[in-house]
Amino acid sequence: MKSETTYVFIPGGWHGGWAYDPITNKLAKLGKKCISLTLPGLEVEPEIQNGIINLDTHIQFVTDIIVKENITDVILCGHSYAGLVITGVADKIPERIYALVYIDAYIPKDGDSCWSLTSEVYRQRFVAGAGNDGFTVAVPPGSDDRRRPHPLATFMQSLHLNGNHERILNRTFIYLSGWEQSPFVKQYEHLKNSEDWNIETIHCGHNAMKECPDKLVDILYRLEDKYRHP
Repeated sequence: MKSETTYVFIPGGWHGGWAYDPITNKLAKLGKKCISLTLPGLEVEPEIQNGIINLDTHIQFVTDIIVKENITDVILCGHSYAGLVITGVADKIPERIYALVYIDAYIPKDGDSCWSLTSEVYRQRFVAGAGNDGFTVAVPPGSDDRRRPHPLATFMQSLHLNGNHERILNRTFIYLSGWEQSPFVKQYEHLKNSEDWNIETIHCGHNAMKECPDKLVDILYRLEDKYRHP
């Protein structure tokens, strides 16, 4: 590697950068540089936006931060919905990305959307959740009051890729196997024997950051050595 790697964490639906606090705190104590981002529209007090916040908005937001801060050798990690975001970012600035890490996250191809990739259960949740204002998907039932309504268009817009993301050869999918109705089972079955992917499994629910932070940190911490010495 040319320089020190930086872990950049992108949260899934309804969550902000705070979702990764248990991970970034532990990695920082291990000497790793970490950044976790809250995407537009998910802030505690959302900033005024011109127009609809869609998938392109989120991809451009992350891209701009990485470029503006001149961050290179990025280990770009996305949870759930954010799999689409990190793929789009890697397609725009592949020269800055060292590895892509999909934490129980969608791995899209050109033309895919969160809507097309997810399960019928989640499509119904998106539709029902958007009934309030038609622009955001309400927070699902749960105990964390920091979650925010999620911009509907980010779930619906198709991802437009030109193929640059395929230049990132260091790719990991972390499968979280301990929850029902997971839309990632087929994805895991498809990838588990692939020579092009590093597949890791944690037997826990979808929110590994909260449920199994130590196991997730262990996997992430070992990634650099794994890719350096496959």
